[in-house]
Amino acid sequence: MSRRGKPYVWGATGPNRFDCSGLTQWSYKQMGISIPRVAAAQAQSGKRVKRSELKKGDLIFFRTDSSSPNRISHVGMYVGDGKFVHAPHSGDVVRVSSLSGYYLTHYAWSCRYIN
Repeated sequence: MSRRGKPYVWGATGPNRFDCSGLTQWSYKQMGISIPRVAAAQAQSGKRVKRSELKKGDLIFFRTDSSSPNRISHVGMYVGDGKFVHAPHSGDVVRVSSLSGYYLTHYAWSCRYIN
């Protein structure tokens, strides 16, 4: 959460600029855990968990690209209470959003990397 307000920059991996998967990779690296660089690879590497079983630190994956609706194109990290931290898109900053509305509609699945 210490990265809130940092700008989104495509391809950036921190510590002062991030894209979505760069933020999740950087966050796990701070805990000594290595995960893949891009969202699609992160989505395939962790242990899948049901949305109803989300715990803080789980990664949440989304299909947000209308030109490739089946592709994982966004990732955030669950922070509890139905919310997640993410780097949304160009022109925005790292922020906390609710897993509702647009994001719930585009939700694909979640993965756990820590026990």
